[in-house]
Amino acid sequence: MRVLGISAFYHDSAAALVVDGRIVAAAQEERFTRRKHDARFPRHAVRFCLEYAHLAPDAVDDVVFYEKPFLKFERLLETYLAFAPRGYRSFALALPVWIKAKLFQKSVLEGELARLGFTRRVLEGRLLFTEHHQSHAASAFYPSPFAEAVVLTLDGVGEWATTAVSLGRGRALDAVREIHFPHSLGLLYSAFTYYTGFKVNSGEYKVMGLAPYGAPRFAPLILDTLIDVKADGSFRLNLDYFDYCTGLRMTNDRFERLFGRPPRRPEDPLEPFHMDVAASIQAVTDEVVLRLTRALAAEFGIPNLCLAGGVALNCVSNGRILRDGRFGRLWVQPAAGDAGGAVGAALAAYHLHAGHDRVAWDGDDGMSGSYLGPAFGQQDIEERLRAAGACFETADDDRAAIEAAADALAAGQAVGWFQGRMEFGPRALGARSILGDPRSPTMQKILNLKIKFRESFRPFAPSVLREDVAEWFELEADSPYMLLVADVRRERRRPMTEDEQRLFGLDKLNVVRSDIPAVTHVDYSARIQTVHRETHPMFHGLLEAFKAKTGCPVLVNTSFNVRGEPIVCTPEDAFRCFMGTDLDLLVAGRCLLRKPRQTSPQRPEYALAFLPD
Repeated sequence: MRVLGISAFYHDSAAALVVDGRIVAAAQEERFTRRKHDARFPRHAVRFCLEYAHLAPDAVDDVVFYEKPFLKFERLLETYLAFAPRGYRSFALALPVWIKAKLFQKSVLEGELARLGFTRRVLEGRLLFTEHHQSHAASAFYPSPFAEAVVLTLDGVGEWATTAVSLGRGRALDAVREIHFPHSLGLLYSAFTYYTGFKVNSGEYKVMGLAPYGAPRFAPLILDTLIDVKADGSFRLNLDYFDYCTGLRMTNDRFERLFGRPPRRPEDPLEPFHMDVAASIQAVTDEVVLRLTRALAAEFGIPNLCLAGGVALNCVSNGRILRDGRFGRLWVQPAAGDAGGAVGAALAAYHLHAGHDRVAWDGDDGMSGSYLGPAFGQQDIEERLRAAGACFETADDDRAAIEAAADALAAGQAVGWFQGRMEFGPRALGARSILGDPRSPTMQKILNLKIKFRESFRPFAPSVLREDVAEWFELEADSPYMLLVADVRRERRRPMTEDEQRLFGLDKLNVVRSDIPAVTHVDYSARIQTVHRETHPMFHGLLEAFKAKTGCPVLVNTSFNVRGEPIVCTPEDAFRCFMGTDLDLLVAGRCLLRKPRQTSPQRPEYALAFLPD
């Protein structure tokens, strides 16, 4: 049975193909169109999924959309009626869009699919719709390694639900409780994303990265005034301070008076105040999530927890759940946001609608390391690079390419790494990555300012051999998807001087804190990816080679893109990014591209083209 899942029309549209219960292919539309967070119908992603599986459109049994538009429209109308006459301007702007396109999404989907070659015979009775949080829950439970689990999904909002709890057993996935809009932990976090000057639905991870620079001095104020959290983690927001129900902003004037200043504009400098605000909302999020998970563990007595939804990308909170120990094992969907809804929609149709049993996974889970996107053969890579004007040498075999990359990394060079199938989800996991030496005290600054062209405070993640993770970090568990934060081991840390301890705010940034300063955040934490030989032997081999040369089994790993651009997809994308940045070496397949040997002019304006307006 072949099921195509689709998420679209909000942000991060994607497509996923499930064949006989196995996830065969999945990709976000942004990777093909080069438009970050592309929300349009994912025609390129759909085409990729079908071509990868050698399927004609008519061979697909079901096409499943990840949410129910009529329920979403019901929520829109009821919300505006509840708050009327407030919000008329927002309502007047939203209603024509819904009537023109979103309300009749079935017709829109049928038209888009027809343009891709799906006939009416295929679409008749085979275009299905799941609920938003059911898609999230299915994406979390069915690919997990657990036969039984509590499934917790948290995000901004789906149709009505913002938080949902389900129980997964075998092929069954039963919803047991929900929290409904407008009470939303995801929207609370997004309100503070807006207030600290970052973009909602994409800047939340910046708030998370900024939080360790500050102190959570506003956490009591938030808990006393903005959110009422019960002992079991259920909560309600004080809507007097927010404008997202009826307005065009996340917060209102009363919110600003509570904190004593207006929202930061994106171009304004970050001050200690903003860092304290970020630390405070992160502390509150941790508290809510811990109360929820502790109550669920006590109530159901199931040792396994699955997470999905946008809030599940908060790897700081995920790390707190794991260390709390109420659940023995934790599995987080790597594409936890809306893109992963495409996977969940397809799996929900396969297991819940068609009634098929789950399949046994070859590895630890059903996500194949999240390497579910396009791949390019060696000959194809060479032809594409030549056509793009690249100058390269070709290593004799994979081992030689690995050795060349390890030599460059050990010499302090920044390396673009383009290997195998592209990752599905927001994290680069060693297929489309920029890599560096974590021992370098200057690598974080170099990567942020000269290669990624992004804010200097942003931390970088370590990729580490799974067999060595416990020797470098306070983590014993797998973290293959870079969704857990843990501290660097104490014996790897460097004691700070009294002067260094007195630093605050961004002045903390350049203090060397450990043997691997490029991946050690200011609170000694790190967002860890454990690399497993079974899922990515080439990347695992690179880490082994680097360890053999340096004694360190860790590399800096960040996504292969610049600020404002999606992660690279094709060899041409990789070459353009390589030429527009200060990367020293690009390893694409077995092709080795060294910057001094390129005849194409380096284009410094490349990065500027992707900066936000």
